[in-house]
Parts: sequence; structure tokens; C-alpha cells
Amino acid sequence: MALTKCQICSKEFYIKPSHLKLGWGKFCSIKCRSIAQLKGKIVKCFICGKKVYRSPQLLSRSKSNNFFCSKSCQTLWRNKQYIEDKNKNWVNGRKSYRKILLRNEIKPVCKLCKITDERVLIAHHLDHDRENNNLKNLIWLCLNCHYLIHNFKDFENNLKYNRN
Repeated sequence: MALTKCQICSKEFYIKPSHLKLGWGKFCSIKCRSIAQLKGKIVKCFICGKKVYRSPQLLSRSKSNNFFCSKSCQTLWRNKQYIEDKNKNWVNGRKSYRKILLRNEIKPVCKLCKITDERVLIAHHLDHDRENNNLKNLIWLCLNCHYLIHNFKDFENNLKYNRN
């Protein structure tokens, strides 16, 4: 048996000479081998300061160069970041088209499928012009029907037929 040193913890251990010839025997344990495979780095959570490991791929994907330990920390940051004029629905000082419909007491019901779950309902512009926030131009649609309206002309024609 040959005596060799671990490349991570410098602990001495024995290895078969045939394994040494194959290039094995660099690490004394599976734990040390696992540590050697880590190529990323430890970063602090931007919100709570908890230290987390991020792989090189995740490090390169970050547009803000902020890292988070969990989805809840990321959501806390995002909700503070994208407010008012930074929100893509902020048009002419109004945060949301939903508020226009709610302010005018239009019941939140999808015009096509009649679903009433407010979590999936959004305001749709009939003429597809976001600048036109006229009450006659806004209707409630669920996310599914909204997708169908924008991607299939038959559904849009059906909506115009049901509207009249």
C-alpha cells in the first residue's frame, strides 16, 4: 500500500498502487471529493444575510448581482424593487388596469368562461392599446382566456360577438 496525502484536508491515507497509477487516490473520503467538485462560491443572501452556495451557472445568471437564500427573500426584494413607475403596468400614474375596473364596480368575472377567482383575473384591453384606459375598452379575463384571445383570432371574434 502506498501512503498519500488528501488534496483537500492534507490527511495521510493508504491507497493501492494500482489505483494510484489510474490517477485515483486524490481524496481521503467522499466528503473531501465532494468539496473538490464545488466550483462556485459562498455568497450572502441580500435580504437576511444567510450564507448560501451558488454554482458558477447561477452566479452568471444573476442580472442584479443580488443572491437570495429562498424564494421568500427574493420576493421581499422584488416587491420593494418593482414599484410604481418601475412596474411595467404603471401607465400614466396608474399602477394597474384592474383598479379602474374595480373602482367602477365592474364585477370581476371572466367574460368568456365566467370564472370568478380574482387571483387569476386580469384586465384586458379590447383594442390592444394600453394607453386607452377607457372603461368601455377594459374587460375582465382569466389568464387562460387572455392567452387564447391574444394567440387565436377565433376567440377574439367570439369575445366581440358575446360583448354586443
